[in-house]
Amino acid sequence: MPNMEPEGQELGTESRGQGGQSGHKHKPCPDADMNLCWSEIKRKSHNIRARLEAFSDNSGKLQLSLQEIIEWLTAKDEELSEQLPIGGDVGAVQHQREFHQAFMEDVKCRGPFIYSVLESAQAFLAQHPFQEPEESLPDGKELSPRRRMLSVSRTVWKQANVASDLWEKLTARFVDRHRHMERTLERLLHMQAAMEELAAALEQAEGVRDAWEPVGDLFIDSLQDHIDATKLFKEELSQVKEGMKQLNDLAHQLAISDVHLSMENARALEHLNNRWKVLQGSIEERLKQLQDAHRDFGPGSQHFLSSSVQIPWERAISPNKVPYYINHQAQTTCWDHPKMTELYQALADMNNIKFSLQMTMKLGPCRRP
Repeated sequence: MPNMEPEGQELGTESRGQGGQSGHKHKPCPDADMNLCWSEIKRKSHNIRARLEAFSDNSGKLQLSLQEIIEWLTAKDEELSEQLPIGGDVGAVQHQREFHQAFMEDVKCRGPFIYSVLESAQAFLAQHPFQEPEESLPDGKELSPRRRMLSVSRTVWKQANVASDLWEKLTARFVDRHRHMERTLERLLHMQAAMEELAAALEQAEGVRDAWEPVGDLFIDSLQDHIDATKLFKEELSQVKEGMKQLNDLAHQLAISDVHLSMENARALEHLNNRWKVLQGSIEERLKQLQDAHRDFGPGSQHFLSSSVQIPWERAISPNKVPYYINHQAQTTCWDHPKMTELYQALADMNNIKFSLQMTMKLGPCRRP
C-alpha cells in the first residue's frame, strides 16, 4: 500500500518552513522562491491525487467483482436448494441428475473467474494491509486519505471472505448432492430389479398354491406325502422371504435419506408385501389342515370310533392318549362311554325296583288281619 504520510508531512514541513520564519526574522520570501514553493506543492498534490484515483479505481473494480460473485453464488445456492427433494423413481432421478450435471458445469465454468478475483483481492490486501480496528467517526468529519484506504481494504477483506465461504459451501453442497443422487439412483435401480424378480417368483408360487387339491379330496394314504411336499415348498420360498426383507430394508434406507418412493413404486411394494403375506398364510393353513387330517384319519388315529356316539356327545383323545367323552349340551366330560353310563343308570334303577319288591314282599304278611 503506498504510504501517503511522508508526502503529507513533507508538504506540512515545507509550508511551515515558508511561513514559520516570519515569526523569527520577518524576512519576506523572494518572488522566485515563492513560485518554486507553490510549484512543489502543486506537484506533490497532483501525485497524491493521482495515487488516490488509481487506488480508488482498482479497489472499485475489485469491489464490484466481489459483489457480483457474492450475488451469483447466493443465487446458485438458492437454485441448488430448489432441486430438493430427490425423486422416488428411476425416471425422476435420472432427469434430476441431468439437470444437476448442467448445474455443476455452470459452476465449474465460473470457477476460474472466481479464483482470479479472489487472488486479486489477496494481492490487493497484501499491498494495502490494515491492522487498526474499525473506528467510527463523528458526523460530518471526513476520513483522511490513509483512513480512507484502510476502510477500503477492510471492505475488500470482508467481501473476499464472504465470497470465499460461499464458494466453498456451494462446491461442497453440489458434490454431496451429486453423490446422493448417484447413490439414490443405484438403490432405485436395484429396487426395481428386485421387485420384478420377486413378482415373478410370487406368481410362480401362487400358481403352485392354486393347483392344490382340497384336503378332503385326498387319499388318506397320501396325506403324509402332501405334508412333506408342503414343508419342502415352504423351505424353497426362503429365498423369496429373504428378498422381501432386503426390499423393505432398501425402501427404509431411502426413506431415512429423505427419498420418498413415488406413488407407483409405493403401491407396487405394498402389493408385493400383501401377496407375500397371503401366500404365507395359505401355506400355514394348508399345512395345518393336512396335519389335522393325518392325525384324525391317519394310521394311528381312532377316528372310526367317533361314530360310536351321537349328538350332543363327542369322543376325544386326551394328551396321554386316553379317550374321553364330551357332552356339548350339558358342557360336561366323562371317561365312560355314554351308553355305558346309561347302562349303569339302568342297573341302578333296576336294583332300586328289586329292593322295593323285596321290601314289599317282606312287609306283606305283617299287614294281613
